[in-house]
Amino acid sequence: MKIIVIGAGIVGSSVAYHLTKKEAEVEVIVVDHGHEGQATAAGAGIVCPWFSVPDNPDIYRLAKAGACYYPNLISELKKMGETEIGYKLVGAIKVSADPEELDVMEKLVRVRLSETSEVGEITRLSGEETKRLFPPLREDLQGIHVTGGARVDGQLLKDALLRVAEKQGAKVQHGDARLKVGDGQVAGVHVEGEFIVGDAVVVTAGAWAKESLYTADVNVPVEPQKGQIVHLELPDVDTSEWPVVLPESSHYLLAFDDSRVVAGATRERGSGFDYRVTARGMDEVLREALTVAPGLKDATLKDVRIGFRPVSPDLLPLIGEVPSVPNIVVANGLGSLGLTMGPYVGKLASQLALGESVDMDLEAYSPVRKVEEK
Repeated sequence: MKIIVIGAGIVGSSVAYHLTKKEAEVEVIVVDHGHEGQATAAGAGIVCPWFSVPDNPDIYRLAKAGACYYPNLISELKKMGETEIGYKLVGAIKVSADPEELDVMEKLVRVRLSETSEVGEITRLSGEETKRLFPPLREDLQGIHVTGGARVDGQLLKDALLRVAEKQGAKVQHGDARLKVGDGQVAGVHVEGEFIVGDAVVVTAGAWAKESLYTADVNVPVEPQKGQIVHLELPDVDTSEWPVVLPESSHYLLAFDDSRVVAGATRERGSGFDYRVTARGMDEVLREALTVAPGLKDATLKDVRIGFRPVSPDLLPLIGEVPSVPNIVVANGLGSLGLTMGPYVGKLASQLALGESVDMDLEAYSPVRKVEEK
């Protein structure tokens, strides 16, 4: 069986990895355009859905499954010799100056702990204890700490998944893929003048999925949501064990091992593929970051990254087969939770492409469902 994967972000790389693990003979070809602003490359990954309060419980259901899948995946990659994976369990803190707000959140995470052990240990922190874990924070911010929060460098993890897939026989091509459909089936894809025959195609092209699907007359409701993300450096400061920080807003702070703190991010809908750093975007990100962590005011501004998150109008992911062309599988629309859900969604998509049963009921995520904008 020959399966073509369009898109080599976190989802596409995971699809390729899981397909090449199969005992059955599966030929895998990954085609990636290399667009500027690929969400996986730009994103600073937070794997901690435990504090989230989404409007739709199906978002949390998938995010929880994605977070719980990580330990198994990371263990597998290490056994295969991968050392540069970019994943670390550092814990996470929900911070607020309002004790009543933290009371509500603590009650929520304790319920989730009763359902899911991966939440880890829960500790209520004073302002002094919170600041000890993440020194740049304001002194009046108290926190709830969970040990089950993690950070992930999406680019490193994606590269590790692709390396293993290639070692196991997958081929990666660069170019613009266009589907060819005949008699209600995908026959393969055109890539830079070459036609590649395939038995199934998995579309994981992120915010560019419409471009890949239009030749198949399949309309998947996904649009780019622009995110501008700031990388700060604190010279000679050991940030390797600092936890993820989640304020009351949608913004966040997380640290990496190289004295780097990432502050993010804007959520700009209707921006199209405007690959520019804007004054408004930087004002928003830095203002939010310094309000929560004024100790970052003298940090060095090292980098600004732009990513286009793929989002659906109702913010639910798009996962499943396309009824009109059943050998097309769509795995897309993960939005701001792409690095939380991505590896697990890739596993699900690989199962669908092979005609296997999946671990989760995917009806709510149908890529051809009727959607209303949130």
